[in-house]
Amino acid sequence: MNLPNKLTILRVILIPFFVVFLMAPYFEGYGNYIALAIFIVASLTDMLDGKIARKYNLVTNFGKFMDPLADKLLVCSALICLIESGKLAAWIVIVIIAREFIISGFRLVASDNGVVIAASYWGKFKTVSQMLMVIVLILDLPHPAFRMLGTVLTYLALILTVVSLMDYIVKNKDVLKEQK
Repeated sequence: MNLPNKLTILRVILIPFFVVFLMAPYFEGYGNYIALAIFIVASLTDMLDGKIARKYNLVTNFGKFMDPLADKLLVCSALICLIESGKLAAWIVIVIIAREFIISGFRLVASDNGVVIAASYWGKFKTVSQMLMVIVLILDLPHPAFRMLGTVLTYLALILTVVSLMDYIVKNKDVLKEQK
């Protein structure tokens, strides 16, 4: 197993620890900070595994499948926890998670037709904005400017989520046409 795949597996392993530190009442006062550190490390492994895989030609089928899945698990876990903590509205999380299901469906249909749908820049911007939003919302500093930053990042992530979905649909609409 190569290094990028090990980093992807590490990201998946970190998710339950992230959730426990964020949600368990035993860590009040410092659990959010530990969860935040875990989330940042996990997010950095996302960037790092892709760079290493491309630079050293270590792209594998496992990585193509697990890397986006690990990202979705990490971000969706964080978003669901943020609903529970009252820092994020459920409807926003529903829009974001629905987009992930739709894109995964597109990729599945495309794969059955021998087509690979690569991540677009809109999708990458969406992921970065979501991760930054999660970081700011977990940190939850009481200063009004910081709260405004959280609101701006939330709506930016929501807009980029919808824009990236529309971009995927427009660019890949032929994938849904019946193959003979």
